[in-house]
Amino acid sequence: MTTYAHITGWGMSAPESIMTNDDLSKIVETNDQWIRERTGIHQRHIAKDGEFPSTLAVQAALKALKVANLRPTDLDLIICSTSSPEYIFPATACLIQDQLGATKAGAFDLLAACSGFIYALNMAAQAIRSGSIKSALVIGSETLSRFVNWKDRSTCILFGDGAGAFVLQASDQPGGVLSAVMHSDGSGSNLLTIEGGGSRHPATEATLHDGRHFIQMDGNEVFRFATRVMASATLEVLECAGLKLEDINWIVPHQANIRIIGAAARGLKLPMERFIVNLQEYGNTSTASIPMAMVEAIEKGQIKTGDKLVMVGFGAGLTWGALAAEWTGPLPSKGHVHPEQYRRFARLRSLVRRAIRFVEGLLYRREL
Repeated sequence: MTTYAHITGWGMSAPESIMTNDDLSKIVETNDQWIRERTGIHQRHIAKDGEFPSTLAVQAALKALKVANLRPTDLDLIICSTSSPEYIFPATACLIQDQLGATKAGAFDLLAACSGFIYALNMAAQAIRSGSIKSALVIGSETLSRFVNWKDRSTCILFGDGAGAFVLQASDQPGGVLSAVMHSDGSGSNLLTIEGGGSRHPATEATLHDGRHFIQMDGNEVFRFATRVMASATLEVLECAGLKLEDINWIVPHQANIRIIGAAARGLKLPMERFIVNLQEYGNTSTASIPMAMVEAIEKGQIKTGDKLVMVGFGAGLTWGALAAEWTGPLPSKGHVHPEQYRRFARLRSLVRRAIRFVEGLLYRREL
Protein backbone atom coordinates (compact mmCIF):
# COMPACT_ATOMS: atom_id res chain seq x y z
CA MET A 1 0.00 0.00 0.00
CA THR A 2 1.32 3.43 -0.98
CA THR A 3 1.65 6.00 1.78
CA TYR A 4 1.10 9.68 1.02
CA ALA A 5 2.17 12.73 3.06
CA HIS A 6 -0.68 15.20 3.43
CA ILE A 7 -0.48 18.74 4.81
CA THR A 8 -3.24 18.58 7.41
CA GLY A 9 -2.61 21.59 9.65
CA TRP A 10 -1.27 25.12 9.32
CA GLY A 11 -0.65 28.18 11.44
CA MET A 12 1.38 31.37 11.54
CA SER A 13 2.57 33.93 14.04
CA ALA A 14 4.02 37.42 13.68
CA PRO A 15 5.19 39.91 16.32
CA GLU A 16 2.70 42.65 17.12
CA SER A 17 5.32 45.38 16.70
CA ILE A 18 5.25 46.83 13.17
CA MET A 19 7.90 48.96 11.47
CA THR A 20 6.56 50.86 8.46
CA ASN A 21 8.62 52.32 5.65
CA ASP A 22 8.03 55.75 7.16
CA ASP A 23 9.45 54.49 10.46
CA LEU A 24 12.54 53.28 8.60
CA SER A 25 13.01 56.65 6.93
CA LYS A 26 13.65 58.13 10.37
CA ILE A 27 16.70 55.93 11.00
CA VAL A 28 18.20 55.48 7.52
CA GLU A 29 18.22 57.55 4.34
CA THR A 30 15.20 56.19 2.47
CA ASN A 31 11.49 56.81 1.95
CA ASP A 32 8.27 54.88 1.51
CA GLN A 33 8.05 55.34 -2.27
CA TRP A 34 11.65 54.23 -2.85
CA ILE A 35 11.14 51.01 -0.84
CA ARG A 36 7.79 50.17 -2.41
CA GLU A 37 9.04 50.67 -5.96
CA ARG A 38 12.13 48.50 -5.46
CA THR A 39 10.76 45.77 -3.19
CA GLY A 40 6.97 45.95 -2.88
CA ILE A 41 7.32 46.00 0.91
CA HIS A 42 5.14 48.42 2.91
CA GLN A 43 5.98 47.27 6.44
CA ARG A 44 7.54 44.45 8.44
CA HIS A 45 6.95 42.91 11.89
CA ILE A 46 9.81 43.17 14.40
CA ALA A 47 10.34 40.89 17.41
CA LYS A 48 10.43 42.54 20.82
CA ASP A 49 12.49 41.50 23.84
CA GLY A 50 11.27 38.09 24.92
CA GLU A 51 10.22 37.05 21.41
CA PHE A 52 12.43 34.41 19.81
CA PRO A 53 12.23 31.89 16.97
CA SER A 54 11.05 29.25 19.45
CA THR A 55 8.26 31.38 20.95
CA LEU A 56 6.97 32.46 17.54
CA ALA A 57 7.25 28.86 16.32
CA VAL A 58 5.26 27.48 19.26
CA GLN A 59 2.44 29.96 18.62
CA ALA A 60 2.29 28.92 14.95
CA ALA A 61 2.63 25.23 15.82
CA LEU A 62 -0.28 25.25 18.27
CA LYS A 63 -2.53 26.72 15.58
CA ALA A 64 -1.37 24.10 13.08
CA LEU A 65 -1.94 21.26 15.54
CA LYS A 66 -5.42 22.56 16.31
CA VAL A 67 -6.34 22.61 12.60
CA ALA A 68 -4.97 19.08 12.20
CA ASN A 69 -6.79 17.98 15.40
CA LEU A 70 -3.52 16.47 16.60
CA ARG A 71 -1.94 16.37 20.04
CA PRO A 72 1.70 17.42 20.52
CA THR A 73 2.24 13.94 21.95
CA ASP A 74 1.17 12.45 18.60
CA LEU A 75 4.10 14.02 16.76
CA ASP A 76 6.95 11.80 15.62
CA LEU A 77 9.24 14.53 14.27
CA ILE A 78 9.80 18.28 14.50
CA ILE A 79 11.93 20.09 11.94
CA CYS A 80 12.61 23.78 12.47
CA SER A 81 13.97 25.56 9.43
CA THR A 82 15.61 28.79 10.52
CA SER A 83 18.33 31.21 9.45
CA SER A 84 18.34 32.86 12.89
CA PRO A 85 18.60 30.02 15.44
CA GLU A 86 18.61 30.95 19.09
CA TYR A 87 21.86 29.09 19.67
CA ILE A 88 24.48 27.30 17.58
CA PHE A 89 23.36 24.39 19.73
CA PRO A 90 21.02 23.17 21.12
CA ALA A 91 18.67 23.15 18.14
CA THR A 92 15.78 25.59 18.26
CA ALA A 93 13.59 22.60 17.37
CA CYS A 94 14.46 21.04 20.73
CA LEU A 95 13.29 24.18 22.54
CA ILE A 96 10.04 23.98 20.56
CA GLN A 97 9.64 20.28 21.38
CA ASP A 98 10.01 21.03 25.09
CA GLN A 99 7.61 24.00 25.06
CA LEU A 100 4.97 22.01 23.17
CA GLY A 101 5.33 18.89 25.30
CA ALA A 102 5.87 16.73 22.22
CA THR A 103 7.25 13.89 24.31
CA LYS A 104 8.00 11.32 21.59
CA ALA A 105 9.16 13.61 18.79
CA GLY A 106 12.67 13.74 17.45
CA ALA A 107 13.71 17.33 16.76
CA PHE A 108 16.37 19.06 14.72
CA ASP A 109 17.11 22.32 12.90
CA LEU A 110 17.62 22.65 9.17
CA LEU A 111 19.69 25.49 7.75
CA ALA A 112 19.21 26.12 4.04
CA ALA A 113 18.45 29.84 4.34
CA CYS A 114 15.26 31.00 2.60
CA SER A 115 14.92 27.64 0.78
CA GLY A 116 14.86 25.84 4.10
CA PHE A 117 11.12 25.37 4.48
CA ILE A 118 10.92 23.55 1.14
CA TYR A 119 13.88 21.36 2.11
CA ALA A 120 12.27 20.59 5.48
CA LEU A 121 8.87 19.80 3.98
CA ASN A 122 10.48 17.42 1.53
CA MET A 123 12.47 15.65 4.26
CA ALA A 124 9.37 15.25 6.45
CA ALA A 125 7.30 14.01 3.51
CA GLN A 126 9.96 11.47 2.54
CA ALA A 127 10.11 10.18 6.11
CA ILE A 128 6.34 9.70 6.10
CA ARG A 129 6.35 8.04 2.68
CA SER A 130 9.05 5.62 3.81
CA GLY A 131 6.86 4.48 6.69
CA SER A 132 9.36 5.46 9.39
CA ILE A 133 7.02 8.09 10.89
CA LYS A 134 3.32 8.95 10.72
CA SER A 135 3.30 12.65 11.57
CA ALA A 136 5.64 15.62 11.49
CA LEU A 137 5.64 19.28 12.39
CA VAL A 138 7.59 21.50 9.98
CA ILE A 139 8.24 25.09 11.02
CA GLY A 140 9.92 28.09 9.46
CA SER A 141 10.70 30.66 12.15
CA GLU A 142 12.84 33.79 12.07
CA THR A 143 13.94 36.83 14.04
CA LEU A 144 16.26 38.12 11.33
CA SER A 145 15.79 41.70 12.53
CA ARG A 146 18.42 40.88 15.19
CA PHE A 147 21.00 40.41 12.42
CA VAL A 148 20.13 43.53 10.43
CA ASN A 149 22.46 46.50 10.24
CA TRP A 150 19.98 49.35 10.59
CA LYS A 151 22.49 51.68 8.93
CA ASP A 152 22.63 49.57 5.76
CA ARG A 153 19.82 50.74 3.50
CA SER A 154 20.30 47.85 1.08
CA THR A 155 19.36 45.20 3.66
CA CYS A 156 17.49 46.79 6.57
CA ILE A 157 14.46 47.59 4.38
CA LEU A 158 13.98 43.93 3.46
CA PHE A 159 13.76 41.67 6.49
CA GLY A 160 11.05 40.99 9.04
CA ASP A 161 10.20 38.42 11.71
CA GLY A 162 7.57 35.69 11.90
CA ALA A 163 6.83 31.97 11.87
CA GLY A 164 4.76 29.53 9.85
CA ALA A 165 4.04 25.88 10.61
CA PHE A 166 2.62 22.86 8.78
CA VAL A 167 1.55 19.49 10.16
CA LEU A 168 2.13 16.54 7.83
CA GLN A 169 0.39 13.19 8.32
CA ALA A 170 0.44 9.81 6.64
CA SER A 171 -2.58 8.70 4.62
CA ASP A 172 -3.41 5.97 2.10
CA GLN A 173 -5.43 8.49 0.09
CA PRO A 174 -3.64 10.10 -2.89
CA GLY A 175 -2.67 13.76 -2.58
CA GLY A 176 -0.49 15.89 -0.37
CA VAL A 177 3.16 16.35 -1.32
CA LEU A 178 3.57 15.21 -4.95
CA SER A 179 7.21 15.98 -5.73
CA ALA A 180 10.13 18.18 -4.69
CA VAL A 181 13.48 19.33 -6.03
CA MET A 182 16.40 20.74 -4.06
CA HIS A 183 19.53 22.40 -5.46
CA SER A 184 22.62 24.23 -4.24
CA ASP A 185 25.62 26.11 -5.60
CA GLY A 186 28.24 26.89 -2.96
CA SER A 187 30.27 28.93 -5.42
CA GLY A 188 27.86 31.76 -4.58
CA SER A 189 28.21 31.39 -0.83
CA ASN A 190 29.68 34.88 -0.49
CA LEU A 191 26.68 36.63 -2.06
CA LEU A 192 24.42 36.46 0.99
CA THR A 193 25.99 35.74 4.35
CA ILE A 194 26.42 36.40 8.06
CA GLU A 195 30.14 35.80 8.52
CA GLY A 196 30.54 36.27 12.26
CA GLY A 197 29.61 33.87 15.04
CA GLY A 198 30.60 30.56 13.45
CA SER A 199 33.80 28.59 13.93
CA ARG A 200 35.58 30.39 11.06
CA HIS A 201 34.99 33.84 12.57
CA PRO A 202 34.06 33.37 16.25
CA ALA A 203 32.74 36.42 18.03
CA THR A 204 35.57 38.79 18.92
CA GLU A 205 36.00 42.51 19.34
CA ALA A 206 37.29 42.61 15.74
CA THR A 207 34.29 40.80 14.25
CA LEU A 208 31.95 43.11 16.10
CA HIS A 209 33.86 46.19 14.96
CA ASP A 210 33.82 44.97 11.34
CA GLY A 211 30.07 44.28 11.38
CA ARG A 212 30.51 40.61 10.52
CA HIS A 213 27.49 39.64 12.63
CA PHE A 214 25.14 41.54 10.31
CA ILE A 215 23.53 40.32 7.09
CA GLN A 216 25.70 41.13 4.08
CA MET A 217 24.29 40.82 0.58
CA ASP A 218 25.28 41.48 -3.01
CA GLY A 219 21.81 42.53 -4.04
CA ASN A 220 22.35 42.66 -7.79
CA GLU A 221 23.88 39.18 -7.97
CA VAL A 222 21.21 37.66 -5.73
CA PHE A 223 18.52 39.28 -7.88
CA ARG A 224 19.97 37.82 -11.07
CA PHE A 225 20.32 34.39 -9.50
CA ALA A 226 16.78 34.41 -8.11
CA THR A 227 15.12 35.44 -11.36
CA ARG A 228 16.85 32.53 -13.13
CA VAL A 229 16.02 29.74 -10.73
CA MET A 230 12.44 30.55 -9.67
CA ALA A 231 10.95 29.67 -13.05
CA SER A 232 13.32 26.76 -13.78
CA ALA A 233 12.68 25.08 -10.40
CA THR A 234 8.93 25.43 -10.87
CA LEU A 235 9.02 23.72 -14.26
CA GLU A 236 11.36 21.02 -12.95
CA VAL A 237 9.16 20.08 -9.99
CA LEU A 238 6.08 19.96 -12.23
CA GLU A 239 7.84 17.56 -14.59
CA CYS A 240 8.74 15.34 -11.61
CA ALA A 241 5.07 15.32 -10.55
CA GLY A 242 3.83 14.62 -14.08
CA LEU A 243 1.98 17.94 -14.16
CA LYS A 244 1.83 20.94 -16.47
CA LEU A 245 1.58 24.63 -15.67
CA GLU A 246 -2.08 24.64 -16.66
CA ASP A 247 -2.75 22.02 -13.95
CA ILE A 248 -1.55 24.39 -11.23
CA ASN A 249 -3.90 26.74 -9.39
CA TRP A 250 -1.31 28.66 -7.39
CA ILE A 251 2.38 29.45 -7.23
CA VAL A 252 3.56 30.29 -3.69
CA PRO A 253 6.98 31.96 -4.00
CA HIS A 254 9.48 32.97 -1.38
CA GLN A 255 8.44 36.49 -0.41
CA ALA A 256 11.71 38.31 -1.04
CA ASN A 257 11.01 41.05 -3.57
CA ILE A 258 8.01 41.81 -5.78
CA ARG A 259 10.29 42.37 -8.77
CA ILE A 260 11.72 38.85 -8.41
CA ILE A 261 8.21 37.40 -8.24
CA GLY A 262 7.24 39.47 -11.28
CA ALA A 263 10.24 38.16 -13.21
CA ALA A 264 9.24 34.57 -12.32
CA ALA A 265 5.72 35.25 -13.56
CA ARG A 266 7.05 36.54 -16.86
CA GLY A 267 9.42 33.58 -17.17
CA LEU A 268 6.52 31.17 -16.68
CA LYS A 269 4.16 33.28 -18.82
CA LEU A 270 1.65 33.40 -15.97
CA PRO A 271 -0.35 36.37 -14.65
CA MET A 272 0.59 37.73 -11.23
CA GLU A 273 -2.93 36.79 -10.08
CA ARG A 274 -1.77 33.16 -9.97
CA PHE A 275 0.94 34.03 -7.39
CA ILE A 276 0.27 34.23 -3.64
CA VAL A 277 1.90 37.43 -2.37
CA ASN A 278 1.86 39.00 1.11
CA LEU A 279 5.36 40.50 1.33
CA GLN A 280 3.89 43.99 1.46
CA GLU A 281 2.78 43.26 5.05
CA TYR A 282 5.69 41.21 6.38
CA GLY A 283 8.79 41.81 4.25
CA ASN A 284 11.24 38.97 3.73
CA THR A 285 10.78 36.54 6.62
CA SER A 286 13.18 33.99 5.09
CA THR A 287 12.15 30.42 5.94
CA ALA A 288 8.81 31.61 7.34
CA SER A 289 7.69 33.46 4.22
CA ILE A 290 6.16 30.59 2.22
CA PRO A 291 4.09 29.05 5.06
CA MET A 292 2.98 32.50 6.25
CA ALA A 293 1.82 33.39 2.73
CA MET A 294 -0.01 30.07 2.42
CA VAL A 295 -1.75 30.38 5.80
CA GLU A 296 -3.11 33.81 4.92
CA ALA A 297 -4.24 32.57 1.49
CA ILE A 298 -6.07 29.64 3.10
CA GLU A 299 -7.74 31.89 5.65
CA LYS A 300 -8.87 34.24 2.85
CA GLY A 301 -10.35 31.33 0.92
CA GLN A 302 -7.89 31.56 -1.98
CA ILE A 303 -6.40 28.07 -1.54
CA LYS A 304 -9.15 25.44 -1.51
CA THR A 305 -9.38 21.67 -1.17
CA GLY A 306 -8.33 20.02 -4.41
CA ASP A 307 -6.10 22.88 -5.55
CA LYS A 308 -2.69 22.00 -6.91
CA LEU A 309 0.14 24.38 -6.11
CA VAL A 310 3.89 24.88 -6.26
CA MET A 311 5.99 26.37 -3.47
CA VAL A 312 9.27 27.73 -4.80
CA GLY A 313 12.14 29.52 -3.08
CA PHE A 314 15.80 30.50 -3.14
CA GLY A 315 18.32 31.70 -0.61
CA ALA A 316 21.84 31.93 0.72
CA GLY A 317 24.09 29.02 0.06
CA LEU A 318 23.22 29.42 -2.71
CA THR A 319 20.18 27.17 -2.41
CA TRP A 320 16.92 26.84 -4.28
CA GLY A 321 14.09 24.39 -4.60
CA ALA A 322 10.42 23.76 -5.28
CA LEU A 323 7.68 21.47 -4.01
CA ALA A 324 4.42 20.50 -5.72
CA ALA A 325 1.40 19.56 -3.62
CA GLU A 326 -2.29 18.82 -3.86
CA TRP A 327 -4.18 20.61 -1.12
CA THR A 328 -6.45 18.27 0.83
CA GLY A 329 -6.77 19.76 4.32
CA PRO A 330 -7.24 17.94 7.64
CA LEU A 331 -7.73 14.18 7.75
CA PRO A 332 -11.00 12.81 9.17
CA SER A 333 -10.79 12.43 12.94
CA LYS A 334 -12.97 11.81 15.96
CA GLY A 335 -13.46 14.35 18.72
CA HIS A 336 -11.68 17.67 19.16
CA VAL A 337 -8.15 18.14 20.42
CA HIS A 338 -6.98 21.28 22.23
CA PRO A 339 -3.17 21.41 21.90
CA GLU A 340 -2.98 24.43 24.21
CA GLN A 341 -3.95 22.21 27.14
CA TYR A 342 -0.88 20.08 26.57
CA ARG A 343 1.36 23.13 26.59
CA ARG A 344 0.10 24.05 30.05
CA PHE A 345 1.67 20.87 31.37
CA ALA A 346 4.78 21.11 29.19
CA ARG A 347 6.66 23.43 31.56
CA LEU A 348 5.81 21.23 34.54
CA ARG A 349 6.99 18.19 32.61
CA SER A 350 10.21 20.03 31.71
CA LEU A 351 10.87 20.86 35.38
CA VAL A 352 10.17 17.26 36.40
CA ARG A 353 12.58 15.95 33.75
CA ARG A 354 15.31 18.27 35.04
CA ALA A 355 14.70 17.09 38.60
CA ILE A 356 14.90 13.45 37.50
CA ARG A 357 18.20 14.08 35.73
CA PHE A 358 19.54 15.79 38.85
CA VAL A 359 18.62 12.81 41.04
CA GLU A 360 20.00 10.36 38.47
CA GLY A 361 23.26 12.31 38.49
CA LEU A 362 23.52 12.04 42.26
CA LEU A 363 22.84 8.31 42.19
CA TYR A 364 25.34 7.76 39.37
CA ARG A 365 28.10 9.58 41.28
CA ARG A 366 27.30 7.54 44.38
CA GLU A 367 27.67 4.30 42.38
CA LEU A 368 31.10 5.46 41.15
